[in-house]
Amino acid sequence: MKKRKKFINKKPFFIGEISANHCGSIKLAKKLIYNAKKFGFDAVKLQTYTADCMTHKRYKYKISKGLWKGKILWNLYNNAKTPIEWHKELFGYAKKINIKILSTPFSLKALAILEKLQCKIYKVSSFEITDLELIKEIARTKKPMIISTGLANMNEIKNAVDIA
Repeated sequence: MKKRKKFINKKPFFIGEISANHCGSIKLAKKLIYNAKKFGFDAVKLQTYTADCMTHKRYKYKISKGLWKGKILWNLYNNAKTPIEWHKELFGYAKKINIKILSTPFSLKALAILEKLQCKIYKVSSFEITDLELIKEIARTKKPMIISTGLANMNEIKNAVDIA
């Protein structure tokens, strides 16, 4: 039987967070991936979502305080997303320069997209720790999963671990 190569092969394992740091530019996203490789990171991580899977545009929910006070939540998510259309190119670029790439899917649709791209490992955001259906479907891929706990309580963490 062929031995499966580990995704994480050393400790500590450094992951560069791309998130919205690309500022809406695929060129900058690639530069971030390149710099992560150049400066010794082991992997880079994207976030895979559309604004519609995070909130509803029609509700016009406004942030009431903090840095984004007065901003509409849907607009923030829409501006911060890594467009789905970029994912294939970014995965290919990471492979080309030999840096591992993973993503945080925020929906079952996002997970399906990432499966088509042969994502090797998934991260569940602390925001999604109570989305047990998503965790269950990620677990069904039989790929490694990182689950962020954030401000989850022990019961929420236990439920997520049990499902995984």
